[in-house]
Amino acid sequence: MSTATPSRKAPFIPTFGNARISAPAEKIIINPRYCLYARKSSEEDERQALSIDSQVKEMLAVAKRENLEIVEIRRESHSAKASGARPVFKQLLEDVRRGGFTGILTWAPDRLSRNAGDLGSVVDLMDQGFLIDIRTHGQRFTNNPNEKFLLMILCSQAKLENDNRGLNVKRGQKTRVEMGYRPCLVPLGYLLDKQSGLGRGKVVIDPIRGVIIRQMFEHAAYQGASGRVLQQWLKEVDFTTRKGKRITLSMIYRMLRQHFYTGKFEYPQGSGNFYKGDYEPLIPQDLFDEVQKLLDMGPKREWGSKMDNFHFTRMFVCGGCGSGITAEEKHKPLKDGSVRKYIYYRCTHSHNLRCKEASIREEELIDQLSEIIDTIDLDELGMRMKLEEEVTRYQKFTSGVFGQQAEPTMLGVDVRLYAKYILREGTKDEKHELLSCLKSKMILKDGAIHLEQKTKKRKSKA
Repeated sequence: MSTATPSRKAPFIPTFGNARISAPAEKIIINPRYCLYARKSSEEDERQALSIDSQVKEMLAVAKRENLEIVEIRRESHSAKASGARPVFKQLLEDVRRGGFTGILTWAPDRLSRNAGDLGSVVDLMDQGFLIDIRTHGQRFTNNPNEKFLLMILCSQAKLENDNRGLNVKRGQKTRVEMGYRPCLVPLGYLLDKQSGLGRGKVVIDPIRGVIIRQMFEHAAYQGASGRVLQQWLKEVDFTTRKGKRITLSMIYRMLRQHFYTGKFEYPQGSGNFYKGDYEPLIPQDLFDEVQKLLDMGPKREWGSKMDNFHFTRMFVCGGCGSGITAEEKHKPLKDGSVRKYIYYRCTHSHNLRCKEASIREEELIDQLSEIIDTIDLDELGMRMKLEEEVTRYQKFTSGVFGQQAEPTMLGVDVRLYAKYILREGTKDEKHELLSCLKSKMILKDGAIHLEQKTKKRKSKA
């Protein structure tokens, strides 16, 4: 009986994820898990780069040729000039740190970084062992001192190109400015003739809007027309922007301050450096200077400070045109050298610049409101609860300070007198609270305050 020779067992080779041991004494060989990253800047300075689809196509061919495992493909259209500004790339680095990927496949090193911050993050991941391989179309970078140094040189060169490109753009703009061409959108009144044959657009006067803007300066200089008067006039002549929109009041004042119309312009804006333009002036310099004098003579109001002193604004509407009511302060010098102050409430003319509704003085306004309170039902006035709180607060004060004990009571207290006291001596908020209780709208008509009469609708019987 023959005995069979025992079979020899194959040596056990342990595995760890994608890592395998080829022999018990050999080193671990790790197969990187790649993320294909394709990027193209949306800015004009990187038009020479391949499109995102072209990058993906070329790198997929490289992966197939070299048998690389691509786990995911990520695309991004964003500039790499600023550090940490690309959300897709930022998430990619975070996934590498968490172990989701161990390699990056991209078209060129400058697709990864054009700034020192992102470059430092990539190299730091390689130093810590999270990122073991970077493949481009013709190069490979691993955690090797020489290869990392080469990667840093190539990305730094891309940053240098960006920096030099910015300097070249500024230098080119300065040259164009010295030639009389402002590198900005031309203001209203001018057009850009792109078929001039000069290699760049030629600035020409708008045959329709230019005439109206010249007349606008003449109205302001020779007739003293205000901004609102000019705005109303521009509506009457149907003046609009190039996009068909109406001119706002603030835009009118900006146009009246625009030096471009005189044949010169300031660049950069606010620098005080003026250059002679290579175009025809729309208005003469003396007309522009006359308008500037009138604008400088106008009142310089600090919004939100002086207007807080007027207690009855935004409570009424104009009975003539339906605009809001504003206030203005006037001063009258007296013979003894003192000055008497008067406050007048008038129409804002926001709906009709030619509204002729008369104004009303504040003292007269308070007297008329007091007369209206005498004719209103106390329940409609809505001040009884407020008055009870004030009486209770007063009695607590007298009890705590003077030691006088008294029970809260409403006997002998006139609600109408308290409301009139609020109108004369109360704060702005108290006056607004009081008048807001009135259910009828208050109208300034013929120099007097009126309550809008509401007509009750009769319910039709079915």
